[in-house]
Amino acid sequence: MADAQPGSKPVDQDTLVADIDRTRAQLARTIDAISERVSPRRNVERAADEFRERASQIDPVIAGAVVAAVVVGVGLTVLLLVRRRKR
Repeated sequence: MADAQPGSKPVDQDTLVADIDRTRAQLARTIDAISERVSPRRNVERAADEFRERASQIDPVIAGAVVAAVVVGVGLTVLLLVRRRKR
């Protein structure tokens, strides 16, 4: 059997098998990493983690003001709708 490259040394079977096993393990890790990245469940978990992280960085005073503004806005909207219905 001819070597693939001229002047290369013959490789013993144990070395070849070890190289194949190493390559197979690397390929398995790569496939696992790809499947982890495209998994819908993991994408949802990552998005939720990112949301929690960002939410934890919000100043509580500002968050309270935003909630108060939303409550007032919703209250005024409901009040206007009720007044329109009565007419």
